[in-house]
Amino acid sequence: MKKLRTSLAALAVLVVSAGLAGAQEFRWQGAVQPGGAIEIKGVNGDIRAEASSTGQVEVTASKSARRSNPESVKIEVLEHAGGVTICAVYPSRDGSRPNECVAGSGGRMNVQDNDVQVRFTVRVPAGVRMIGRTVNGDIAASGLDAAVQLSTVNGSVNFGTAGSGSATTVNGSIKGSLGRADWTGALEFSTVNGTIALTLPPDVSTDVKASTVNGDIESDFPLTITGRFSRRHLDGTIGSGGRSLSLETVNGAITLKRP
Repeated sequence: MKKLRTSLAALAVLVVSAGLAGAQEFRWQGAVQPGGAIEIKGVNGDIRAEASSTGQVEVTASKSARRSNPESVKIEVLEHAGGVTICAVYPSRDGSRPNECVAGSGGRMNVQDNDVQVRFTVRVPAGVRMIGRTVNGDIAASGLDAAVQLSTVNGSVNFGTAGSGSATTVNGSIKGSLGRADWTGALEFSTVNGTIALTLPPDVSTDVKASTVNGDIESDFPLTITGRFSRRHLDGTIGSGGRSLSLETVNGAITLKRP
């Protein structure tokens, strides 16, 4: 598959919004096969995702800044076997390793002192996974159909999906709702300064590891506890177990909810 940059992508349109000094808008629309993923990689700015009614992925990125030039941040589109990755690529400092758009956790995204904010809005078709990564911003995903993987550092994560998912942050809370109870592998939810509230399907069966330092752990589901019971740490099983669910925070409560 070939790499498509903003100036070459046939479906990408860059629009300068009249009347909004220092603001720009990028639009991309294209197909991602069911089972594939749309991945958004930002640095400064929120990510919003919702269901698409057109059967195609639709991405809008709005750029703004107080002192830096919004044109200095490029939106790059990378098509690959697993789907499509769209990145906000900030200018590289002379002599340093260049920033680059790479699918997954690789690549380099150093903003230096650039204050451009890039806010992404994504419409996701049924069957397409949503991967959202930013550093300074909130992530919200609602009404999605497939698995989500959401990560920020300074911001909260709020999502609802008919599939499964995972979420991490450092300074922010996590609130999520999962629709499927048949995930494989481990689902992980972690923060440092924030609460974790997770709604699980009523028929869920999973092994649970949950821990907090300053907060309580509560569950609407009956739990079979392994080892010593603690309000702030538990190893337990919901239903017959067999899957892995990990929830960890330092400053905040953990709550497992029924729909």
